[in-house]
Formats: sequence, structure tokens, C-alpha cells
Amino acid sequence: MIASPRRPPSGPAIQRLTVSIRLAVSALVLTAILLTAALSSLLWWRTAEATSRQLASTINEQIVAAVRKEVAAIVDEARAAHTAIRTLFLQNVLDTREADKREFVFLSQLQSQATISWVAFGWPDGAFFAAHKLGDNRLEMMEISLTDHAGERRVDEYDVVPGDIEFANRRFEPTDFRVADRTWFKTGIKAENPEWFKVTDHPIGDRPSIAFAGPIDVYQERQGVLAIIIEYTRLARFLSQLEVGRTGTAFIFDGSGELVAAPDKEADELHPARGDQTTLLPLAKMALAKAGTDKEAWRSRLTSGGEAYEVALTPLPFPGWRLATVIPEAEFLGPVETTLQRLIIGLAIGAVLAALASALLARTVIATPLSRVVGEIRHVETFALELVRRHPSRLKEIASLSGAIAEMAAGLSAFRKFIPADLVRALLRQGVEAKPGGAIQELSVMFVDVAGFTRLSERMGDRVVPLLSRYLDLASEVVVANGGTIDKFIGDAVMAFWGAPQPQADHAARCCRAALGIQRAMAESGLVDDLGHPLQIRIGINSGRMLVGNIGSELRLNYTVIGDAVNVASRLESANKSYGTQILIGEATERLARGAIVAREIDSIAVYGREEGIAVHELIGLAGEAGAEREAAGWIARYERGLAKYRDRDFEGAIADFDAVRDARADDRPAAIMRERCSHLLQIGIDTTWRPVAALTSK
Repeated sequence: MIASPRRPPSGPAIQRLTVSIRLAVSALVLTAILLTAALSSLLWWRTAEATSRQLASTINEQIVAAVRKEVAAIVDEARAAHTAIRTLFLQNVLDTREADKREFVFLSQLQSQATISWVAFGWPDGAFFAAHKLGDNRLEMMEISLTDHAGERRVDEYDVVPGDIEFANRRFEPTDFRVADRTWFKTGIKAENPEWFKVTDHPIGDRPSIAFAGPIDVYQERQGVLAIIIEYTRLARFLSQLEVGRTGTAFIFDGSGELVAAPDKEADELHPARGDQTTLLPLAKMALAKAGTDKEAWRSRLTSGGEAYEVALTPLPFPGWRLATVIPEAEFLGPVETTLQRLIIGLAIGAVLAALASALLARTVIATPLSRVVGEIRHVETFALELVRRHPSRLKEIASLSGAIAEMAAGLSAFRKFIPADLVRALLRQGVEAKPGGAIQELSVMFVDVAGFTRLSERMGDRVVPLLSRYLDLASEVVVANGGTIDKFIGDAVMAFWGAPQPQADHAARCCRAALGIQRAMAESGLVDDLGHPLQIRIGINSGRMLVGNIGSELRLNYTVIGDAVNVASRLESANKSYGTQILIGEATERLARGAIVAREIDSIAVYGREEGIAVHELIGLAGEAGAEREAAGWIARYERGLAKYRDRDFEGAIADFDAVRDARADDRPAAIMRERCSHLLQIGIDTTWRPVAALTSK
């Protein structure tokens, strides 16, 4: 446990910093004036061309990044939609002939994926089904059957309303569309994996598109081909939203040089793109011709009608596609000339503003960085070390101070692995001083241990360390996730408690959830010993009044819990060995968590060091879990009836109940132990001093 960090003395450091700040402010003001004078003497037209190219390059990089991101998102959305629907078919959640479920899934994909225009499916017999987006406010579902209304296309239209869709109308239209004649279907039905296709003709006519299509196999039988289709109009609308300067434009071309998309804010599935009418398209095509077959990034300065343009070609994350951006140079030279005039005017009043600039610079360069550094000190003060950041500064003292704080936080972060950081923060918030002391509270405590670890460590030697570390990681993660405080690691044992330092009314239930979570995490982790056997754990839990606080000396403290209830939890962990169980909880824990857990009373035992008996329960699961509830209504109730008969000295009746439990659960070790005990008592007989309490003779 550590005390709250003390603030260092500020006198000498502030004095040194003050001198340096004064010099820094003077230097900054002088530099600003000199730079302003120097800028005014520069010849503007000598650098105008380079400036315009740099500005054009910056805008082009931004546009390219946005378009590449959009194209990548479109490709990923199409793949994700295809994978999602294909998984439903493969897992037999959805049958290709189930019309209602199929419509729901297809329409859901259209609604959830903004760039997808079609979700289509074709069968080997020539039947065809598709969901099609009609702009942003309408959807249609179409089906072409060779048997039902042959030669016609059934169309169901839906209106898109917030959070749902509403059926609008149904109609039948004549059609000669045959999916079996389409390239994406003919290739996809023979392929092993989905691939991209260029698609033009659809049941509603020509709509330039790309399709991600591939086969659907269920139980190794080919059902048909699923296609996710994106119409080029969606790309045209996206390009119209980009700001390529004030009058610049961006275009997308495919590998053959054909136009894929030009800006058109009205384009969608209902309105064909008209962006190819822009006057800048010829310049983009001219750039394609000059670049030739070179598919790498290409830039050049082209002229048309006496005006110069910056034109760039950039490959996109779709096979063969390239982005062409066309930006007039006049957009940059005009503002630069205006800026030059403003700079000349500014020089006239620069001297007047020097004093104001000094104050502004002092605030910006000194006060603001210092405020940030103080904020980082506050983070260290509250032990929120993960929030500490290094703040670079032109001032040597501020940069050094920020670096020292960051290094201190890094050092404390390394030290934090040895203490529970959340515990430290909670104690600091509550103002708990780092000195010996504590209070009696009702808490829940847990002990987790690895079964047979001593023999395991003897066999494995130092090779046991990675295995032990993984097990401790899993247990620690579950404890923290359930609001517990890790007290200590004792070899292979984990000790944790609930209810302090933050009060938790449901500490017993939280502790039980954590125990089941650790049990589940270990089972799912696949951790095995050197013999290939799954790593087994034993858990003991008990609740009661115990001393919690800083235990130790003035030199070294440990925030922990001690008391009889803690000792009982440790004994219950060991008692698992006797009963062949994994999780045993005390009667107080069962009482406090009742209603939230499913447990069975195992026996009354007198743990090592105690004479009186306590009721011990095996934790089975959480209330509300279907399996746990069924167990409570079945063999658990039968076991507890047998336990009651045992305590009433009806050993024969108890044996019958315990046999019934073993019939239901052949590996139920507690039932076998109790049956053997009843049989033994029948043989030797009992007297009036007999008590139904089992004594554990070892820790």
C-alpha cells in the first residue's frame, strides 16, 4: 500500500523556470517580428507554383484517403454481407427455399449496409430471387419462378419508415431475364469461393454495377449462387459529397479505362448518374491516356483552354480501379495573391500588435502547457497512471518536467503490477491513510487453488511458470470483471474478497459468479498439465464478519482481510479434495446469495481447528440458467432428501436416495461418499452421542 503522492517543493524550480520563460517570450516576440519582415521581402511569384502544387497535393491526399476508405468499406460490406448470409445457409438457420426468412434476411442486409444495392440468389433450375434498394426510401423484393407465373417477375415494394419497412404493393411484370445466362451465375455455380464480377444487365434493365458472387453449399450439395451487388450510382453520390477544392472533381475508372463513377448528388438506384457531363472529364481521360498501362500513382500538370490543372491518378483497393482528381491551379494562386496583400497591410500594424502578441504567446506557449502538466500531476495523485501523457514543449523546463512526470508514471505503472491499482485508487478517493488499521465488516472471501500442484511443479520444474501465469491471468481477469479485490497470490493459490473497499450489497452473489466464471474460463482455456490432463482447480468461498484494512507495520502494509471466516474459506477450498467437488461455499454465503445461485447442501463438517459443524454447499450454477434450474428440480432435491434422512438416522432411506442420485449422475462423488458413510453406520451402529457432522482432520 502506498500513500498519496506529495507535491514537490516549488520554490527553486519556479525561480529557474521564471527566468527561462522571460527569455523565451522575448525570443519568441523577436522571432515573430523578424519572420514577418522576412516574409514581406520574399518574391511571391518565385514560390507560387510550388505552393499551388503543394496545396493541390494536400487536397488530393485527403480526397484519395476518403475515396480509398469508402471503396474499402464497400468491398468489406459486400464481403461481410455475403459471409453473413452464407453462414445462415451453411448452419441451416435459413433454407434457400424458405421465402419468408429469406426475404427478411435479404431486406435486413439492404437496410443495414448503406452501399449495397442488391442481394440476389439464383438456383440451378433458373429460378431467381433478389432484394433491391430503390433509393433511400423504398425497397423492392422480386422473384422469377419457372413454375409459378412463368415468364413474369413478381415484385413486392416496401416503404422504408424509421426503424422498419411497410409493404406498399405487389405487381407482376413480364420478363425475359434468365439468371443462368449471367456471367456471375455461370462462373459462381462452378467456383469454390466467391469473387468479384462486373455486372451490367439486371431484371430491371442496364445498371452498371459490381457483384461479389459465390456458391452456396449445404451438406455438400450446391444450392445456388449468392450475389451482393453495388450499383455505380452509390459511388457517384459519394463522389458528389467530396470537396475537391471549390471547382475540382474526382472520377473513378476501371482497369479498361471506362468511367465507373463521376460526381452526381442525385444518383441512386432510381436515377442514373449524369456526372459524366462535367467539363473536367476529358482532362481525366487525357491523364489516363498519358499514364498508359502504368497502374502506379501518377501526377502531372495539364492545360486545357489556357488554364492549368493538377491531375493525379491513384490506385484504389479494388482490382483495376483508379481514382482521378482534377483541380484548377487558379484556386490556389488567387487566394495566395490575396494573402500576400493582407500580409503587406499586416506589416504596417505589426509593431502595434507586438505587445499583444507577447501576451498571447506567453499564454499559449507557457501557461497552457503548464496547465496540462499540472493535469498530469493530478492523474498521478489519484493513481490514474494510464491517463498520464507526455506533452512536448519548445521550452526546455516544461518539456523536462512533462518528461519526468511521464517517466514517473511509467515507473509506477510497472510497480502497479505488484499491487491492485483499482484498490489504491479507491482508497485514495476515500481518504484512507497508509497506516495500520481496519474495521470489522461483513464480506465474502474466495480461495482458488490448483489441484495436485505440488506434484505438478516437481515434475515440470521451471516449465510450470508459463502454465501458472496463464492460470493466474484467467482467474485475475474474472475476479476484476466481477468487482472483486485480489488480495494476494500464494504460490498457485489466489485469494480475493468482495465488499471492500467499496461497499457491495451483493458481495456474496458477485463472489459466486466469479467462482463459476473462473471454472468456465479454465474449462474453455484448454490448459493442460505435462501429462495432457486438463488443469483442475478447487475453490472455497465463505462470507461473514472479518477484519479488513491495512494490516502490517509502519514500514510495510497490506490491504487484506483476516478472521475466522477467512480461515473457513481456506478450509472449504481444501475440503473439495474430500468430496470430489470443485466449488464449496459456506452456509452464510449460500444464505446471502440465495435466489441468485443454484447450490446443494453437501454435508455438515467441522473444519480443521473447529469443533462445531457448519453446513457446506456445492455451487452448481446461477439462478435462471436452464441447466441449473433443471438440476435443482431433479437430482439436487433427491440428494438433499437423502441428506435429511441421514441426519434423521434413516440410513436405509438415505442410501436409496443417494443411489438415485448416482443413477442420474454416475460420477457424483458426494453421493458415493454419503452412501458409503450410511452403509458403514448401518454396519457398526450408532449411539445417542452420534452427530451428523463430518470432521476434516487436515487443512
